[in-house]
Amino acid sequence: MNDPATAMAKAPARRSSRLLILVAALVLGVAAGVGLALVMTGRFADPPATKVAVGGPFELIDHDGRPFSDRMLRGKPFLIYFGFTHCPDICPAALFEISEILNALGPDASRTTALFVSVDPERDTPAVMKDYLSNFNPNMRGLTGDPATIAAVAKDYRAYYKKIPLEGGDYTMDHSTIVYLMDKQGQFVASFDIKRAPEAAAAKLRQYF
Repeated sequence: MNDPATAMAKAPARRSSRLLILVAALVLGVAAGVGLALVMTGRFADPPATKVAVGGPFELIDHDGRPFSDRMLRGKPFLIYFGFTHCPDICPAALFEISEILNALGPDASRTTALFVSVDPERDTPAVMKDYLSNFNPNMRGLTGDPATIAAVAKDYRAYYKKIPLEGGDYTMDHSTIVYLMDKQGQFVASFDIKRAPEAAAAKLRQYF
């Protein structure tokens, strides 16, 4: 049988323990809320361990029919976009916006480049790519290759594409529309917003020269 005096002595200790637990829970809750707020506002970056790997070495053919590799880009940042020349609207719009950014750079455009990688190598030969890109800034380079090589590069960049059959035996390509910004070491920086004013986008790109 418990001694009433002993039980009364233990009661304040139990209340103190519960109070400490409540205070600790409150502190943890506040810390978690602050941490979430910092992440949402961009003031607290994700730890490097969670960074997704994007990009990698490649060997393709440029629109002049010459071998072109990632090694040729070392020392300058670049933009890279996956699409195809038969694209009716999304690709020409994106390439126009990228071209306007390069135009806004003026002479500094030579310190960077924009790559247009075809996801339709069956139709996008170097000659086709060259003719197509003649409508855009000359610092834009078209790249193509055999289907297996294109698939490997797209996988490294986590770019999606799929052949979609059409009536009459024709086809189109469904594909992702991300513009990737890579730094001077060929490392992924972030997806690049080409929808802002060309001058603002050019100023952002200059930060990586």
